[in-house]
Amino acid sequence: MRSILRPREPKAKPRLPDGVRIYALSDIHGCSDLLAQMLRVIDADIAHSKPHRAIEVFLGDYIDRGPDSRATLDLLIERDRRGNAMFLRGNHEVFLAEVFRDPSRLDNWLRIGGLQTLMSYGLTPSLHPDAEEQAALVRQLMAAMPPQHHSFLKRLRLTFTCGDFFFTHAGVRPGIPLAEQQESDLIWIRDEFLRSQDNFGKYVVHGHTPVRTPEILPNRANIDTGAYATGNLTLLTIEGTRLLAV
Repeated sequence: MRSILRPREPKAKPRLPDGVRIYALSDIHGCSDLLAQMLRVIDADIAHSKPHRAIEVFLGDYIDRGPDSRATLDLLIERDRRGNAMFLRGNHEVFLAEVFRDPSRLDNWLRIGGLQTLMSYGLTPSLHPDAEEQAALVRQLMAAMPPQHHSFLKRLRLTFTCGDFFFTHAGVRPGIPLAEQQESDLIWIRDEFLRSQDNFGKYVVHGHTPVRTPEILPNRANIDTGAYATGNLTLLTIEGTRLLAV
């Protein structure tokens, strides 16, 4: 039986350990040009201010909907070689893994942005692919994706914690300790989490649900600003107790 986390009174502002700066991005959705731009912003900021330790946290949904999922993964894999980045899993990465296991789900995936991902790997399905074509397309996609793309997607984490901050793709189930959260909630949750004013045990940084401008609230921060539709990819910088979204 899972234990229950009771709401607590607000405490002091959440804080990162001294000397640590975090740069967080979420829901890139194939917008490789916007990602490249934000990586340049991060590099310039680090070169200018020289933090003791900089950590980059990517909150998932790297693929689908936007124009170039393949180039997005290339950029992230190159970034990973620096050794100071954390890559979390989003629901779109989960959906792709499900398509690989069950090609009959391809049609549903195409409707939520998978078509753009297929095209970024040089594949174009017919308007209504039948079961045979679906299976063929999945085989072709698996072959077209470089081995490092498969490896990257398999290594994605569900959460990352640093100091008083908890990073995940969608959010957490209110009333449940962070260590006991279910993967389905971390990846998919919306209303129950978004409506909650609880103290979750740590300050939750997430994406998944697009907002017009970043939401910096007392118990959570939502940094999904719908990059593929708005052209606005938000970068959240955290240092000490300071949160800055641009």
